Amino acid sequence: MKTHQSDFLIIGSGVAGLLFALHTAQVGRVALVTKKAAMESNTNQAQGGIAAVFDGNDSFDLHIQDTLASGAGLCHPEVVNLVVKEGPRRIEELVGRGVSFSRHGNAPSEAFDLGREGGHSRNRIVHTQDMTGREVERALLEQVRAHPNIELFENHIAIDLITHSIRMKRGQVTTTHEEHCCGAYVLDREARRVQPFLARIVLLATGGAGKVYLYTSNPDIATGDGLAMAYRAGATLANLEFVQFHPTCLYHPEAKNFLISEAVRGEGGVLIDARGQSFMERYDPAKDLACRDVVARAIDTELKCSGDDAVFLDITGRGPEFIRQRFPNLYENCLKFGIDMTREPIPVVPAAHYMCGGVVTDTEGRTDIHQLFAVGETACTGLHGANRLASNSLLEALVYAHRAARQAITAFQSGTLPNVPEPPAWDEVGTTDSDERIMVSQNWDEIRRFMWSYVGIVRSDKRLERARRRIEMIQQEITDYYWNFKVTADLIELRNLAMVAELIIRSASHRKESRGLHYNIHYPERDDKRWRKDTILRRPFVG
Repeated sequence: MKTHQSDFLIIGSGVAGLLFALHTAQVGRVALVTKKAAMESNTNQAQGGIAAVFDGNDSFDLHIQDTLASGAGLCHPEVVNLVVKEGPRRIEELVGRGVSFSRHGNAPSEAFDLGREGGHSRNRIVHTQDMTGREVERALLEQVRAHPNIELFENHIAIDLITHSIRMKRGQVTTTHEEHCCGAYVLDREARRVQPFLARIVLLATGGAGKVYLYTSNPDIATGDGLAMAYRAGATLANLEFVQFHPTCLYHPEAKNFLISEAVRGEGGVLIDARGQSFMERYDPAKDLACRDVVARAIDTELKCSGDDAVFLDITGRGPEFIRQRFPNLYENCLKFGIDMTREPIPVVPAAHYMCGGVVTDTEGRTDIHQLFAVGETACTGLHGANRLASNSLLEALVYAHRAARQAITAFQSGTLPNVPEPPAWDEVGTTDSDERIMVSQNWDEIRRFMWSYVGIVRSDKRLERARRRIEMIQQEITDYYWNFKVTADLIELRNLAMVAELIIRSASHRKESRGLHYNIHYPERDDKRWRKDTILRRPFVG
């Protein structure tokens, strides 16, 4: 069994993984593993932009206040403070790396054209028209491909992290068990071969888990791989009940996870029902610029009351020229589905969009497993709390990729990291090629449907209990199947998807209140006295 050796192993090719790679490649060899093409990431799908303070009428204090208000009492104030204040420097770093943002004029010296989105009290969204993520990914990936110290492994999917336990003794008594991460088992999808990738430092930057729900804005790759791998390895996870549902995904039978950016409402778009009546004024004083959890629940309520399939987002009042210039990508894609957004409203529905919880890290991106870092949507830093403020996600990824890389370089150069042991061989003895692929597709479909119905925008104790019973049965089926057949990419993703579904259900069942993105009809009020705390999940140690 051939083993790949590097100094840094990065799993995931979004903005967090690419930036971390570019920084750490200055001091060592980097292996970057991504399960499909490198451009296929949540970053590439990001339309809106990056929130940062650049306007004279704005301030760090206002951005901090907006973030804290959106997070519904669960943001970690010290994290919010450092991310907001480091944000402008990280934007300038992107500019220095060749990212082109929209400006008021054509010259690079012109001021940024700052947009506005729900929950923000000022215009502070740095963007590239409505294709920000694509532009950031393009510029960074171009540099990664050209760097001599970075080896890119596309169509390689990580299966599990490789860890080894160091037992700390006091006298004859074992007092603690320190887990160290030294790599991952990785499936080469084309060669159908499992290979250990070993490294001194490992970064999880695998994005979110939107595909655990039937309707999502996320690409097909968003199956929660990093969350599941980290949990199985013994890392601490937090706040997985807080799943953000984007209020406005395109509703069309042929449209697959196409997001209608929140920037449309930021530029004056109004939500209306099938009869052409606006409704957000009944739910929040901020109307269409309310935070995402409020808007998503409002739309969910309207659809359940009316029986309609969708509501509509109308921006025709801004005029065709403005719409085509500000939203060229949205305009062209809507036209493909026969919708001219300059002349008619866009049919929209809520869809799973962003995981506010994840693998717990400190302010340097370190998890509680030594040498394992997590950055981006995979991580739970404390920035988002119970509800992410729009366009704070790319901001967090930029800031934490920089901080994590700085800490990883320091650790790597310290000379104190333990040697990487030879991992156990990947064991396929007794397994055969699967002849029942229907098990994978059937369970995948069932998980996504009951998660949407029972663990979606509005929850109840009864729905959560139904979901728990179903996921327990499916987990057993997957476990039996996993150990009897050779691994495939589909099976790996299903296993991870089921694990994340179970963790979301457990977290949602634990929280006996409604806060931010978690709404339970049996506990409709926020309870700061008992529940103003993170929901912590950790696999029991076995040893």
